[in-house]
Amino acid sequence: MESLIVPCRSCGKNNRIPDKKQHLRPRCGSCKQPLDLRSAAVPVRLGDDDFQTFVDSAGLPVVVDMFSPGCGPCRSLAPVIARCASRFLGRVIVAVYDTSRHQRIAARYHIKGVPTLLFFRQGREVDRIVGAPSEQSLIGALEALAR
Repeated sequence: MESLIVPCRSCGKNNRIPDKKQHLRPRCGSCKQPLDLRSAAVPVRLGDDDFQTFVDSAGLPVVVDMFSPGCGPCRSLAPVIARCASRFLGRVIVAVYDTSRHQRIAARYHIKGVPTLLFFRQGREVDRIVGAPSEQSLIGALEALAR
């Protein structure tokens, strides 16, 4: 599990926040003040073992970037996905799934090519984009998902 180290703006203490819990509005372990994660937010890394449980139990809409590290369009989309994780923190959970390491979920969702973006609301797939969209197009799709 990936973790973020986030300093508290009130007391200065560092806090370790699991990436899968960054959307839960964490508080400082020392002073209990809310932590500002906007600059530290990262896409949640999902695999075969936790994908379905995470998507089904998420209290927010989820977008999952199905990618492969060897894919050129996937590599160009990665910084856009990272920016969207920060921009939509608290509104949409941005996650990534490496299809070169995990195949079970990719097969279940009939992923034929990467990148493919899957959009979920309340555990159900509501949309998908095959290929690398422009940043503006992705932001528009995420704004619609957040409503």
